[in-house]
Amino acid sequence: MKIAVVGTGYVGLVTGTCLSETGNTVTCVDIDEAKVKSLQNGKVTIYEPGLNPLFERNIKQNRLFFTTNLEEGIKDAKIIFLALPTPPGENGSADLKYILKVANDLGPLLKNYTVIVDKSTVPVGTAEKVRQAIALNAKVEFDVVSNPEFLREGVAVDDFMKPERVVVGTTSPKAQKIMEELYAPFVRQGNPVIFMDERSAELTKYAANSFLATKISFMNEIANLCELLGADVDAVRKGIGSDSRIGKRFLFPGIGYGGSCFPKDVQALAKSAHEVKYDFKILNSVMDVNTSQRLKLMNSVKLHFNGNLKGKKIAVWGLAFKPHTDDIREAPALYNIEHLLSEGAIVTTHDPEAMDNVQKIMGNKIQYFPTPYDAAEGVDAILIATEWPEFRAPDFEKLASIMNNKVIFDGRNLYDVDTMKELGFTYISIGRKSV
Repeated sequence: MKIAVVGTGYVGLVTGTCLSETGNTVTCVDIDEAKVKSLQNGKVTIYEPGLNPLFERNIKQNRLFFTTNLEEGIKDAKIIFLALPTPPGENGSADLKYILKVANDLGPLLKNYTVIVDKSTVPVGTAEKVRQAIALNAKVEFDVVSNPEFLREGVAVDDFMKPERVVVGTTSPKAQKIMEELYAPFVRQGNPVIFMDERSAELTKYAANSFLATKISFMNEIANLCELLGADVDAVRKGIGSDSRIGKRFLFPGIGYGGSCFPKDVQALAKSAHEVKYDFKILNSVMDVNTSQRLKLMNSVKLHFNGNLKGKKIAVWGLAFKPHTDDIREAPALYNIEHLLSEGAIVTTHDPEAMDNVQKIMGNKIQYFPTPYDAAEGVDAILIATEWPEFRAPDFEKLASIMNNKVIFDGRNLYDVDTMKELGFTYISIGRKSV
């Protein structure tokens, strides 16, 4: 099948590459000439484990192409995916200007019946707006389908190739048949392709991310309460996570969620509710909790240093919003770094993948080091902001020998409290007793 993917960001590049892996001919379109040139030269422009081999293989097999020309990119395409950014606007709602601009451009370019697929996370009612924008200039039949992505950064290739479920919003039998054919190779083990109307599909994505964000914020509230009551959040987490109705995932407390999805999706759903005069109280609380939780450890840092951070050297381990990605959008680490800098601290950092992205926005306000130990040399404390695997079992003897003070503020609860006590570290985490 001939497929076009408009937008080569995180979702678009993974989508296009994975679709080409099952034998489709895929052309990805983007207006960013430098990015397209890099992709044409065989260089993946995002960090995502497992993507490179698929990318290289399908370029070599002449199944994956890149262009800046929309007309060229969609020529003879049976399906056109719109994988464009939907950043939050000033009022919190998702900004649809990129999607609607492409929709307007598509109308006169369509030559045969085509399925237009909204792959971006979009507010309820977007499929109708896209349909109207295309219809203004289209001279052929087409359908607009909502097909939200459920890709987790760090495991996005597996999520696409072996999806737990595929959600497709369409009321067109013709479009449904084409989408069934497209996804058949990905659901051979029996995982469902769930068909529904477009509005329900659009809401499903927001509801899923908002529910997961709610679990995170709820557990952070429990962790904060544990500290006041003298309970251990790890024990509580295990106790409730063993209940199959609750489940073990997304119950790990920390310094809040970040990334490209949860913050903007929760905000956008709350805004959509507000527009129809519904007060979504839970979502408003989720956002409030996450905002305060980001800087949860800063009070502990200030208290430890008697309220004076001027000249204190703090190593921040982890800059990405989560491990196995270079994505720093809404990363809690950045909020903590800005706070430390505002208090006069000197900040050293290490992250396996995200340092280049941070340097683009923060420049030389902080220091970047190739290893976590280099970042920890001569520091007064370490603050752990991202749970990268390489941070889980460091050489504590080496750390003790190179740090000015054996102090760790752990925003991801990586270490055992009793072990840290035996090692002689001052250790402060989330929802557990401090050492």
